[in-house]
Amino acid sequence: MGSIQDPEPVSISPSLSTPKKFSTSLTDYSTTHSTKTGPYAEDLDIDALIVGAGFAGIFMLKTLRDRGLRTIIFEAGNDIGGTWRWNCYPGAAVDSEVPEYEFSWPEVYETWNWKSNYPTYQELREYFDHVDRVIGVKKDCAFNSVVVGAEFDTGSGKWSVRTADGRVNSEIDVRDKRCAVIGTGASGVQITQAWGPVAASLKIFQRTPNLAIPMRRRPLSTEEQGRSKKFYPELFRYRETSFAGFLYDWAEKNTFDDTAAEREALYEKVWNEGGFRFWVSIYKDNLLNREANKESYNFWCKKVRSRIGDPVLREKLAPKEMPHYFGVKRPCLETSYYEQFNRESVDLVDIKENPISHFSETGIVLQDGTEHEVDVVAVATGFDVVTGVMTQLGLKSIEGESLEKEWVPGAQTYLGLTVSGYPNMFHIYGAHGPTLLSNGPTTVAVQGRWIADTIAKIEANGVKYINPKKEASEKWKKHILELNEMTLFPTTTSTYMGGTIPGKVYEPVCYAGGIPAYVRETREALDNWEEGFDVVREAAKL
Repeated sequence: MGSIQDPEPVSISPSLSTPKKFSTSLTDYSTTHSTKTGPYAEDLDIDALIVGAGFAGIFMLKTLRDRGLRTIIFEAGNDIGGTWRWNCYPGAAVDSEVPEYEFSWPEVYETWNWKSNYPTYQELREYFDHVDRVIGVKKDCAFNSVVVGAEFDTGSGKWSVRTADGRVNSEIDVRDKRCAVIGTGASGVQITQAWGPVAASLKIFQRTPNLAIPMRRRPLSTEEQGRSKKFYPELFRYRETSFAGFLYDWAEKNTFDDTAAEREALYEKVWNEGGFRFWVSIYKDNLLNREANKESYNFWCKKVRSRIGDPVLREKLAPKEMPHYFGVKRPCLETSYYEQFNRESVDLVDIKENPISHFSETGIVLQDGTEHEVDVVAVATGFDVVTGVMTQLGLKSIEGESLEKEWVPGAQTYLGLTVSGYPNMFHIYGAHGPTLLSNGPTTVAVQGRWIADTIAKIEANGVKYINPKKEASEKWKKHILELNEMTLFPTTTSTYMGGTIPGKVYEPVCYAGGIPAYVRETREALDNWEEGFDVVREAAKL
């Protein structure tokens, strides 16, 4: 899924004489390798190169390797797992349940059991190590190998890729420390839950309330999983038939087809079941109809306000007037987030009207000059979502253009899988795919199989390369915009609209039609590939 980083907590101390350099760029993790063989060989000549050893990269490695292609992964980090090797902040865990959130390979799941239905980052690392033991991932990985440039040669039909030639995660003891968390996204929520019970004091700097919903984490026994595994093949097929790739889907009715009492009963049911059910298994018009959406927000508000004791904090965390439509930002899952604010040691700093100005030697200074003295700060302000994983690779088109510059006015893809001017290059879980509107492994599977089948079609038909047509890319972009305009997503700034990177264009970056429709459209495009691609065949041999 690419190399996604959340910043590690930053320790602030006036006694530090030498400022510490923090790794803020992927190239900070590159190293010179003494080994020059295998995946580390110079002038490596292979069939397929994968960038990133997360769910997507490992899925593609096994899928292409099983089809006989010589395949290698370049990974910027020092181990496999993608997000789950980078993410190590307190409380980091996945927001999708298992077995939805795992590989569908029997040889892997038959010999693995989870501790709970929502694994922590530590358990996910153990899972990836298990995957490696079963299918052998690391032998085909070059670690601390950061891609900094790539160009395609139309003559040979090959990409030339350049790399820049560890990460140590340590637990930060916050007992007896004055702590702060900047940001209330998923990372901020999880850190708050971890630090609230142990820190001497904790201040959460909030710009926008997080409309978080209950996770309902519970332990899983080996016996329970053993009874379920015979159904896994069917469950893995089923997750590709739902809108967001989970084992549940929208209610078939619209919100106002039910009476107020019936709505309350449905909301209560999915609320108690937990997870993303209160997002993508309530009424099917919830992300389309403004008045319908208000009904779901009012229920959320009632539930959350009942958990917060202080009336001032109650209004800041769960305002009666909704800050944005419910679900137009991907909801965060929580276990005790709102209860943390009932502690005398935990407080909220509202920075919407009085934003952070700068850090001082002793803490955080707001625009009006107010200073909050702290010892430890967790900067949970996010990253360049969806498009950043592509723009940071130094990719050059066959016209000599930089992808990073080309995407300044907005991302351009065909099918959320390819980019015009970059032949035989495919991306997974990125711009214009279901991505953030879906369960990751589900989208990885449907996109990964499409890529593997496309490569097979290229080879079977004597094709040198395929290059998406610009008009096809423009048509797909228009389609992405139209799908999103049918929803409430464009009504607020969020990851679905490109995130909050200063200067980044405000536009939808995800396919909003659901996984089944996405699969149908991309498969039809592959069946009729000459409509959307310039298909360049190998010259006939004399």
